[in-house]
Amino acid sequence: MTLVAVSRAPLAKLEAYERRLGWSFPWYSSGGSDFNLDFGVSFRPGSESEPVYNYGTSSPGLSDREGVSVFATDGAGTVFHTYSAYARGIDLLNTAYNYIDLVPKGRDEEGRSPQFWVRRRDEY
Repeated sequence: MTLVAVSRAPLAKLEAYERRLGWSFPWYSSGGSDFNLDFGVSFRPGSESEPVYNYGTSSPGLSDREGVSVFATDGAGTVFHTYSAYARGIDLLNTAYNYIDLVPKGRDEEGRSPQFWVRRRDEY
């Protein structure tokens, strides 16, 4: 099993970010392709207000949103899309949310970006 990340940014920008934070997992650029559009985490201009995100349950509000997809290959190398989750469905992957959700005010996101509190380790 291999865990990888895919982002639309150019590969050079992703590699610089990897070096900055000392990450070592495989990170690929989907820039110039429809990969993110195909898996429902990027949206064409003008569709930000349409209910197309999270299996059509909500409007994305942005041109890019968070999501996780899982793929598997068989012995012949055929790739299968086996799972996707979006929005609050991926909270368990960020364990900080589990702790924040236990406190009285929780994430306290009212009127702010859901990740306003996120800081990279070199930003403290």
